[in-house]
Amino acid sequence: MAGFASLSAFLQVLDRRLLAQRPAAAAPLGWRCFQIGVFLLAASAFFGGLFLFVALILGSRGRRPILAATTNRMLLLIAALMALGCFGAYSGWLSWVGLGNWLPFFWAFWGFQPYLATAAARRRVALALVAATVPVILTGLGQLWWGWHGPFQALGGLVIWHIKAGGNPPGRLAGLFDYANIAGSWLALAWPLLLAALLQPRLDPRRRAVVLLLTVGLVTAMFLTDSRNGWGALLLAVPLVAGPLSWGWLLPLLLLAVAVIAAASLVGVPELLQAPARVVVPEAIWGRLSDLHFAGQRPQEITRLAQWHVALGLIAERPWLGWGAAAFSLIYPLRTGHWHGHPHNLPIDLALSHGLPAALLLVGFVLGLLLRAFGPALLRGGVFDRGWWTAVLVLVALHATDMPFYDSRINVAGWVLLAGLPAMVRPEPQRALPVASPAPV
Repeated sequence: MAGFASLSAFLQVLDRRLLAQRPAAAAPLGWRCFQIGVFLLAASAFFGGLFLFVALILGSRGRRPILAATTNRMLLLIAALMALGCFGAYSGWLSWVGLGNWLPFFWAFWGFQPYLATAAARRRVALALVAATVPVILTGLGQLWWGWHGPFQALGGLVIWHIKAGGNPPGRLAGLFDYANIAGSWLALAWPLLLAALLQPRLDPRRRAVVLLLTVGLVTAMFLTDSRNGWGALLLAVPLVAGPLSWGWLLPLLLLAVAVIAAASLVGVPELLQAPARVVVPEAIWGRLSDLHFAGQRPQEITRLAQWHVALGLIAERPWLGWGAAAFSLIYPLRTGHWHGHPHNLPIDLALSHGLPAALLLVGFVLGLLLRAFGPALLRGGVFDRGWWTAVLVLVALHATDMPFYDSRINVAGWVLLAGLPAMVRPEPQRALPVASPAPV
């Protein structure tokens, strides 16, 4: 009986915490499910997605018509162009399946917005994403340092953690993801939010120590992914999250660090400069950045430049409606003799799959959201809004040379982050009545 009472008390406290900082327009159950879904997302795409789907349904109820917002009308136009291109697509039925990477998330962009209407709500969701990153860090360090290996499966495969002893590829941290670059992308999107948590003012010293420990863990894990995109994200986020007041002294330091790394890594730098730079910069960094490990081993056809060249040629052949989703993976082997699933650039992949009009509209949509939120978030916002805006920018940058959105967890997290940008440029609505909010984390 005493155990039941303790459990009941614990659940009541947990429920009160979940209801804290609820935006006025967010349904109580939807607000609970949204936070739980974000927290579970990295560990389980199925359960995280399930809670977020419930939140999406509740977040769509009782709202003004979906087409009342200009952004939603633009997304509807893009969806229509994508669907039109599926008729007669080279990739056949795969083109229809590929719409699943986009159309449900156009709805999510609208349906998630009630949960992100206030700065306090976005802060809680940011912290949930940070907490979701803990198992990524632990499983990654475990596979490299302690020999953990899987895959671990539960509930008939609904939960799968791809953990290979020694990493995947060997020597590179992947954690519960199936590839190191995907793990690096998740860590990269979480990094600005974690940095915001570390830099937030008036944080209890003990809690700041916990955040600092997690920061060290994330930076270590990111280094061990051997992901060049991830390393770049570490540097990119620091001045943006720290804010304009730090730029006078921080930007020169970062530019100096980048210059030294570039001198150590780039081909053609005079030996007089490169030799001392390589003493300062670890070989694990400059060797990776200069592709030292692959010198003379990579055929031209598997490089990004070759993929982009072929993809641009395909876009020129069918510029209006594209070849259909997944067409690149079918055509590239026929043109080069080497298989690749995508061209490692999201705008190029969009244009190839769905046509130039849809690609330009969607890229313009995302960049427009970033530009409109730049002032409110980066110049006048609090540290968590700066972290939120920076996380979106990091994801955009990652998709210039890779396609991590094909992992459903990163795709969902990206649309959650995008859905938070419109609220930054609108007057903040009155928050729902407080529910005994706990102390800041």
